[in-house]
Amino acid sequence: MPALYFGGYGMWNYLTAPYLLTLPGVRTEELEPWQVDGEPRRRLRVTFPPRIATHSTEQTFHYDESGVQRRLDYAPYVMGGRPAEHRTGAHRTVSGLLFPTHRYVLPVQDGRPGPAPIIIVDFSAITVDFAN
Repeated sequence: MPALYFGGYGMWNYLTAPYLLTLPGVRTEELEPWQVDGEPRRRLRVTFPPRIATHSTEQTFHYDESGVQRRLDYAPYVMGGRPAEHRTGAHRTVSGLLFPTHRYVLPVQDGRPGPAPIIIVDFSAITVDFAN
């Protein structure tokens, strides 16, 4: 049952970001820009209130120059609070909304991401229904 809960709120978080960050009680703080492979990245520290189910209360979102999310850093409670680097790619526009359709999580050890993903998520079919 814990795995189902983890997967459920994880998918909800993944598919609703960045709109999730606009919910009441969510605090954001822009951090200093960072270089990744020679490319500038903007970083946003996010603190979630306890009523929002998420991997960890504090997370850092990374965006490229065009505003596309490329990475998410957190320390998931279900993994004992060990840090992880969640990378996003293969972005696709569906009904005017941009979704990263490929995600993978790397464990972080000694400040560096591990060589192999521990979780991979691919969304092959995303639809958006704006009906009430």
